[in-house]
Amino acid sequence: MKITFTILTCLMLAIQASAQQPAQYSLYRFNKYAFNPGYAGLDNSLSMTGVYRTQWVGLPGNPVTQNFNVHMPLYIIGGGAGFAVENETLGSWRQTSFSASCARQMPLGKTGLISLGFTAGWVQRQLDGSKVRTPSTEIDDLGNVSSHNDNYLTTSLEGGSGPTAHLGAYYQGEKLEAGISAINLIGNALSFSDLKFEQERTYFLYLGYKLELSKKFTAIPSILLKTDVHQTQIDFSVTGQYNENIFVGASFRGYNANSLDAVALMGGFKLNEKISIAYAYDLGLSSLKTVSTGSHEMQLNYNLGKPVGKGRPPAIIYNPRSL
Repeated sequence: MKITFTILTCLMLAIQASAQQPAQYSLYRFNKYAFNPGYAGLDNSLSMTGVYRTQWVGLPGNPVTQNFNVHMPLYIIGGGAGFAVENETLGSWRQTSFSASCARQMPLGKTGLISLGFTAGWVQRQLDGSKVRTPSTEIDDLGNVSSHNDNYLTTSLEGGSGPTAHLGAYYQGEKLEAGISAINLIGNALSFSDLKFEQERTYFLYLGYKLELSKKFTAIPSILLKTDVHQTQIDFSVTGQYNENIFVGASFRGYNANSLDAVALMGGFKLNEKISIAYAYDLGLSSLKTVSTGSHEMQLNYNLGKPVGKGRPPAIIYNPRSL
């Protein structure tokens, strides 16, 4: 497994490194603001969400992600605003970002609402040279890296930082929801001492539809497509919700033999009127299943459940958050 991780690390290192970079989330349907700034304020009240995800458990250097965001409607300006912080570690890499968003909401048709959002933020990327292993790495008697014998790799911690920006549009109707967004619009490179890490633009497309099967039971199929043009991944999900309180669901990630990744099983419920909890377990389907026991994701949401601030709220709350 250490050899596998070493190979992965070496592939990531170059004078310029790039990849499909946004963090992976299985509970994306309950945290849309994380990938689309146009969703800011569309939970119709102050909404705070915290997520912890550990991916590919058992694989040394596996991705571990923490995300916290808060957003709310600002009726006085006819839109919403939000703030997010995200931290992710992957082997010798660590990335931390801070961002703030604003959105403008407008009626569309008789029962719809469209929201246009923009995010500005700052991202920091770090490389811990002491965790990198290459064929030429020298290790002392204590197990510490003494040298990589490489002009571009140091044995210490180095990093770079720079601005980032995202753009998104989100449609919310009585039954249909759809969103499109672009992450890392600037596409700038974060400069280290001898390395550069390029922030790849990544695009998201989300579709969800609410099927009322009975007065108490609702099914919501959804699709999330992610692409940086070079790589594309799709999540197909179905969640069933009972009495606007308890939900269970499953998703399938992948659309062909090369993109086949995982099946995720998920569930959640309301602890009380304002707090809900959700959990997802990813069962790996790719070759990584031989070195990993799967992925775990926990999500906690607090929704105030009432209008905040001054101004005139919309005449109809089209799709209030129920979990």
